Amino acid sequence: MPKHADLATIVVDDMEVSCATIRAALTRTGYTDVRVAGEARQVLEMLRERRADVVLADWVMPSMDGLTLTECIRQLDEETNRYTAVILFTAKEGVDALVEAFERGVDDYLTKPLDERELAARVHAAGRISTLQNTQLETSAALSRFNRQLQELATTDPLTGLGNRRYLESRLNALLLETTARGGATCCVMIDIDHFKAVNDRYGHDVGDEVLKSLATRLRRAVRPTDIVVRMGGEEFAVVMHYPDIRLNVGIFERILETIQERPIITSAGAVALTISMGVCCHTHGTLPAPEALLKCADEKLYAAKEAGRNRVVY
Repeated sequence: MPKHADLATIVVDDMEVSCATIRAALTRTGYTDVRVAGEARQVLEMLRERRADVVLADWVMPSMDGLTLTECIRQLDEETNRYTAVILFTAKEGVDALVEAFERGVDDYLTKPLDERELAARVHAAGRISTLQNTQLETSAALSRFNRQLQELATTDPLTGLGNRRYLESRLNALLLETTARGGATCCVMIDIDHFKAVNDRYGHDVGDEVLKSLATRLRRAVRPTDIVVRMGGEEFAVVMHYPDIRLNVGIFERILETIQERPIITSAGAVALTISMGVCCHTHGTLPAPEALLKCADEKLYAAKEAGRNRVVY
């Protein structure tokens, strides 16, 4: 938990004398970061400028009472993923007032007139609550970031930055469900670089990697922004396309072939001419196929394209 000097506090009371008295009491007991406000709305502005660990507020204030201020602080905490401990002080007595304060989100409650030692102890305890809550929030946020990074790594090809097979299967399943429910067509396109082993054998694997990265860029530019382009592994890529109706323009597949072969890929070892073979399989209606079934169909079409002489597409 923070030391007194590290604990940021804000004191708010419409009575200037009361603010000054509480600030002086906290200063005498070792608290150095103490800001004061004359009304509740000013506290919210101060919190937006710089966080506080503890807010001490009078229950009864003219523009906004302490309970309403507490609710506003909770809303601000939610927006900023922070926690601010709130202590209300008031002349009210009785269990009903205490229960109401806690139900509205208040952390602690002090009855006027305030005892200086009790004030310091309650602020210390509230600071510990704030620190524990914020540590938990920060840990949770860090864990969420780490999990997102793991998920991204699990679905991303590290060489090209495209999605990988796992990513394709998850997206393909969603598109097949949409096609079955709403109609249209979902097409899976398997793509393989022709004679890629010869490229690696001649230029080396580093140049081969340059070719793969450049091909990934060309494929993304050759299709629509909404189409999914992934690297399946090695020199094999895939594209998943969804169309709202079944009258898709098959000319897009021929254009992808032309985009790849129209000019060589420039690498550190010079220009490398490439061609690709493609297999296309589409789902338009009927029973929902498994993603693996559509991929297998497209893969079989790809091998048919290779057996037919490469540098071609088979539907």
